[in-house]
Amino acid sequence: MAKKGKFILISAVIVVIVFGLVYAGVNLTSNLGKSEDQVTSENAAKRLNKLFSDLSVTTVEPVKGQIDLDPVDIADSLPDISKFPITVNNSTDQYAEIFSSTEKSGTGVDGWLTEVAEEFNKAKIEVNGKPASVRIRNIASGTATDYIKSGKYVPDAFTPSNELWGEMVKAAGVKTQLVSKRLAGNVPGIVISKAKHDALVQSYGAVNIKTVTEAIANNEFSMGYTDPFASSTGLNFLVTALHTFDNANLLSDKAVQGFEKFQANVPFIASTTIQMREAAKSGALDGFVLEYQTYVNAADLKSGYVFTPFGARHDSPLYALGDLPPAKLEIVKKFAEFVSQEKYQKAAADKGFNGLDDYKSELPAVDGGLLSSAQKLWKEKKNGNRAIAAVFVADVSGSMAGEPLNRLKESLIKGQKYLGKDNSIGLVSYSDNVSINLPLGKFDTNQQSMFVGAVNSLQASGGTATFDGIVVALKMLEDQLAADPTMRPVIFVLSDGETNQGYSLKDIKGLIETYKVPIYTIGYNANIQALQSISSINEAASINADTDDVVYKIGNLFNVQA
Repeated sequence: MAKKGKFILISAVIVVIVFGLVYAGVNLTSNLGKSEDQVTSENAAKRLNKLFSDLSVTTVEPVKGQIDLDPVDIADSLPDISKFPITVNNSTDQYAEIFSSTEKSGTGVDGWLTEVAEEFNKAKIEVNGKPASVRIRNIASGTATDYIKSGKYVPDAFTPSNELWGEMVKAAGVKTQLVSKRLAGNVPGIVISKAKHDALVQSYGAVNIKTVTEAIANNEFSMGYTDPFASSTGLNFLVTALHTFDNANLLSDKAVQGFEKFQANVPFIASTTIQMREAAKSGALDGFVLEYQTYVNAADLKSGYVFTPFGARHDSPLYALGDLPPAKLEIVKKFAEFVSQEKYQKAAADKGFNGLDDYKSELPAVDGGLLSSAQKLWKEKKNGNRAIAAVFVADVSGSMAGEPLNRLKESLIKGQKYLGKDNSIGLVSYSDNVSINLPLGKFDTNQQSMFVGAVNSLQASGGTATFDGIVVALKMLEDQLAADPTMRPVIFVLSDGETNQGYSLKDIKGLIETYKVPIYTIGYNANIQALQSISSINEAASINADTDDVVYKIGNLFNVQA
């Protein structure tokens, strides 16, 4: 009897071992001939399907909403001007307000004009026998241009990073007078890793804007640049690239075809310079665009990268705007004279300005109307032949009730005007469980109407299962890509960042990395750090959308990424 029991036990062990070997062999041979990426992708798909199947997901009956077919109203989306800080206040009743680009009117290495303006106000300069002063408002050139062109707020003077913005303001019908062509010297450039720079020199003989665009078009160089609607360097790069393809006509068929071929191999367009630099640090990019003043103040860049200038110089011109009273115009002129003094130009050099003075602009003067047309071309062609598949993931937990959810709805309903009509858009919401409020579909008028209806019907209650919502969005995108692999997947998460149930970031981080889906996060009175940890996985941007400027920020984000 004992022998029989021992035989049964041994037999059972042998069966288990054989079954284990067969199972391992099946798994091993099933992966034969497959690349590591293929195996990883298949494993990720199994993992995603398992996570998705364990969720309780409801598909909501779509409800159509009323859509607004009027074009985007920039003035309506702009926040109150008080959102942008006054870094130098006027010290007298007689003063001129100046919009200044951020690289010179902030603090520290970016505070040169701030410091000079403070000195100007202390100098007790008089105009018409009365003391005069200036007020400096720190505002990015593209945003400042939106205020001025729309007429929502027009200061007395404007000093953007480059003359391109001045030309656009002039073309919009705003009276402009160039008071000074240069307050401080600066140059835009392509910052390239030393190894890639050496490789380009070996292949093309030199590195300049022409060889860089050729290398990108030939898929030999991976570069990112910033939003040409908001960034001075991004706008300059766009126009310079078009000029490279056809120096006689920026919008000719030849220029457009060259741009499309080039753009098809650009892996990354950043909403912000910070986002772009983070992508470069991760090794995702060989190069990116940046101003020289920022480059020389970044030790980590100077040691490992080479700066190659391009396009029009960034010499911070100064414009007087509108029909200024003679006294205000005189203040602006006296300020330009004051800034030009040797000691203040030396102070500019100490903060990284006035370098590369030998560089001459490679880009001839461009009419402001043509610049606006170039921006529109970019918006139409930036995705090449790859349409976007975007899922919006909206937090409707109890903590979003009231003002946060109202702002989220406003953001999506107004922001959807920036979404390209060739893209596919879907909407997911989550609290304790996840709902598919709108399956992915081409964003035609019908889908747009259902999107508005779905957004309007959102209501807040319950807990916060953020990562459950992201899992559902990933599954929707996986199914969409199976039908059309050419599409580029994107997720937008709109939340207060407080996850308290369901899956964790740890549970799905590997999936996000494998699928390489950028997840842009927009926070409403939010735990921004929690949202940034999601966006940073694939170098996406995280926006702190407070109640003043959420619509404008989201419009810019959608303009770039969708």
